[in-house]
Amino acid sequence: MDRQNIPVKITTARFVRAVRNFANSETGGRAKMLFAALVLLLCGANGLNVVNSYVGRNFMTSIADRDKAQFLQLAFLYIVVFAASTVVSVIARFAEERLGLLWRENLTRRTVGLYLADRAYYRLDTTGELANPDQRISEDMRAFTVTTLSFVLMALNSALTILAFSGVLWSISPLLFIVSVAYAACGSFLTIVLGRPLVKLNYDQLDKEASFRSGLIHLRQNAESIMVARREGRHAERLLHRLDELVANFRQITAINRNVGFFTTGYNWMIQIIPALIVAPAYIDGKIEFGVISQSAMAFSALVAAFSLIVTQFQSLSSFAAVLARLSSMVEAVDKPRDAARPAIEIVEDEGRLAYERLTLQSSTNGAPVLKDLSISIPLGMRVLLTGPNQAARVALFRATAGAQTAGAGRIIRPGGDGIIFLAQRPYSPPGTLRQVLMRHARGEVSDERIFALLRELGLEQLLTQAGGMDAEQDWSTLLSLREQQLLGFADILLNGPRFAFLDRVGGAMPPAEIQRLLHKLSENSIAYVNNGDADEPHDLYDAVLECGEDGAWTWTPSRG
Repeated sequence: MDRQNIPVKITTARFVRAVRNFANSETGGRAKMLFAALVLLLCGANGLNVVNSYVGRNFMTSIADRDKAQFLQLAFLYIVVFAASTVVSVIARFAEERLGLLWRENLTRRTVGLYLADRAYYRLDTTGELANPDQRISEDMRAFTVTTLSFVLMALNSALTILAFSGVLWSISPLLFIVSVAYAACGSFLTIVLGRPLVKLNYDQLDKEASFRSGLIHLRQNAESIMVARREGRHAERLLHRLDELVANFRQITAINRNVGFFTTGYNWMIQIIPALIVAPAYIDGKIEFGVISQSAMAFSALVAAFSLIVTQFQSLSSFAAVLARLSSMVEAVDKPRDAARPAIEIVEDEGRLAYERLTLQSSTNGAPVLKDLSISIPLGMRVLLTGPNQAARVALFRATAGAQTAGAGRIIRPGGDGIIFLAQRPYSPPGTLRQVLMRHARGEVSDERIFALLRELGLEQLLTQAGGMDAEQDWSTLLSLREQQLLGFADILLNGPRFAFLDRVGGAMPPAEIQRLLHKLSENSIAYVNNGDADEPHDLYDAVLECGEDGAWTWTPSRG
């Protein structure tokens, strides 16, 4: 599980890289137009705020002077300014949400593409170098894009506010302007000092929340198996242990939030009284109008808020830094060059054969060799029985040929793409329609008549009724028995017609006569196959037998010349 400190310099570099990638993407043009519109809207909003400060100043003065005519005139102008500000704010919010959605879509598409390319998802799962990638792709990306835009626009708005109100506050009282800058600077420094540990704690909290949720998902997905095995106690212990870690980490977060909250709450209360303390004596001496006090309070509050972005948003910024670090480590992990972690077993694509050259496979538990120096070549059309007492070696050969991470050395030569299809003991059929499941490998269009005929041949005609037709979404792992899932795998092979099929222990859920019939169908369709099966299978179904011994030795015996 990845753990890291999150320094400001690295966080800033990651943020800049993410923004640059978005700006240079195919949707970057639209994004730039939306952002430009947002800048114009923010400029308009700040201009209206300045106008509002002067309208409010004169409005309060008219009340103090009991000038009814000016009061009514300024009240109407006040309403006009408020209405204009409302329109600008609503349109700006709409543009911000559309830009955030565009960014999330772009970033998610790119990351999903990288995650599924070159089997990065499998590498990350087997190495354990990245925790909870599913949460990072879904929740963290949503939080990142929404929060990034929010912070960028807040920072931009703060800069515009500083430009707009610095002159206003300076014209009222240079001392008040200097106090606002010093007050905000001290507040920001102390907030960073008090709240810095939040960044790391928020990073860990996201992982602990995801770990607890994944345990609940595992419980739901394996409910029947857990019930039959009566392992509820073990799962309760595991879930509660993860909950304890989650709660302990969150307690630390709340303790730091409490300390930061004491400071920031007092800091925000003082903003309300400081302008009056500095400006009110001038009004008492008759040097300024009464409305100047309310204008100074508004200008001071706006300026301090603009300078104090870190103080007001520190807790959100700490969470954002954690999200950004998690997403960056996700993108870096899935985008890692394949050569950086090249496996010891080399896989070479050759459409004309399946071969092994000095292939040695090792046990995943103790590293001992389970298969030593295998060197054979299986040409097109050959049928091979993989058998022997060393079940670990046979399964390891299936996994290594399929490209699963397996310890060892040597070379595997096999067809690329759909030139070879692997049928595992427990096949995987992705959720979807029956048509999608049967045609996920098939090249070109396959008529419904051919599919129906094949299902009848395999004894799966009832599947159409069971599945609700060809185009009804189903979760096949729960709908079908193991035998039906394996038969569906054979249907996939027969529809696609690869050069080779590699079958792993498919005889456990089917009677021998059915397996023999299916192997005959593969031969009739000119599909070479390697079947990890039992030694007593009829040898007329095979052209050669590869037997794996207990000590890693192997023998290759042709069945006929």
